[in-house]
Amino acid sequence: MTFLRRTGRDGAADAPREEPRFDPVLLGAVVALVAIGCVMVYSASAVEAGRRLGDEFHYLKRQLFAAGIGFAALFAALRLGHRKALALAYPVLLVTFVLLVVVLLFGKTAGGAQRWIPLGPLNLQPSELAKVALVLYLARSLAKKRDHVRTFSIGLLPHLIVTCAMVGLCLWQRDLGTGFILFLVLFAMLFTAGARVSYLVAAGMVAAPIAWHIVKSTPYRYARWLAFLDPEQYKTGVGFQLWESLLGTANGGWLGQGLGQGKGKLFFLPAAHTDFIAAVIAEETGLVGILLLVVLYAVVVWRGIRAALRASDALGCYAAVGLTTLVGAQAAVNLMVVFGLLPTKGLTLPFISYGGSSLITLLGGCGVLLSISGERGGFLRRAPAATRIGAPVGGAPRLAAPRAAEEISS
Repeated sequence: MTFLRRTGRDGAADAPREEPRFDPVLLGAVVALVAIGCVMVYSASAVEAGRRLGDEFHYLKRQLFAAGIGFAALFAALRLGHRKALALAYPVLLVTFVLLVVVLLFGKTAGGAQRWIPLGPLNLQPSELAKVALVLYLARSLAKKRDHVRTFSIGLLPHLIVTCAMVGLCLWQRDLGTGFILFLVLFAMLFTAGARVSYLVAAGMVAAPIAWHIVKSTPYRYARWLAFLDPEQYKTGVGFQLWESLLGTANGGWLGQGLGQGKGKLFFLPAAHTDFIAAVIAEETGLVGILLLVVLYAVVVWRGIRAALRASDALGCYAAVGLTTLVGAQAAVNLMVVFGLLPTKGLTLPFISYGGSSLITLLGGCGVLLSISGERGGFLRRAPAATRIGAPVGGAPRLAAPRAAEEISS
């Protein structure tokens, strides 16, 4: 069977258009977020760094250094391709578990939490690597078990055990926020892979009272919960950070006080350049700046879902869903915490907050997502039905086999 080739006016066949190997819109949104993050890290930390460290560019230089490593990881993952990158899922998972144990034994403590391993100019935070490692593991495992994902013993139980083990090590580091994100990623990927909804609902119903017990039985977590319910009553104590965040947000108005002109970062708002950097953005750039952030994150989520829909295999589809959920859920939780819609948690704002481990691992994960975004397979799309195109003389009607639009030009 032969197909007609489109020709130009001179009768010559048109050269096939080469599709880009990645989604430039997705890459542009990520680059924009990283650039905004570097600017705001300097704005939020310059005064404190100058007073405490004698170098107002201290945090900016470290953030730029981490961004350089992160973009190198992004382009390395993009060049490697998601299939080869995901082939490393199990070794990466094993290394992550080892690091999560090492940090409990020899890690650096800050703010009452032992989460960092000092590595020269950077501090490695294994819980940040755990987020991407879990996505890679789940994508590979669910793709291998795709025909059995609806069974409890194969589809749900092994993945739940691995995730709970990882969450348990994070809780030992007093990192409830990361545990919450890991469970969101697990549920999103299991749902996409076709796990029984009844199993997911049951698991959620079991997890909810356990999570509440963890909060209620830990004094500082329960105090944060009370401060979330009534920030003004606790504004001089455990709710001080949230109250100052709300004040800074309110002072921003529509257009903000001007870049670098915020007052909350001047020794009022703790962790101004890390977990609560969105409050500085709100105060200095106003509602317009926050809406720009939301739009950029929405673009990342939109293009990530698009990449999942266009993936050529289960491996790429599940990985795209997991990475998109990771970025979108963490951004949503951080912004909700800053604006008083959730209790305070120690989660960074993706690509924006100061933190080398977070920036490097997320950019590396985006490299995997970008490699998936260049595909045109349509793994999740239902194949079109066969189309009747006529019948040869003296024979039954002939059916044309369904084929993708990209194949017609061949």
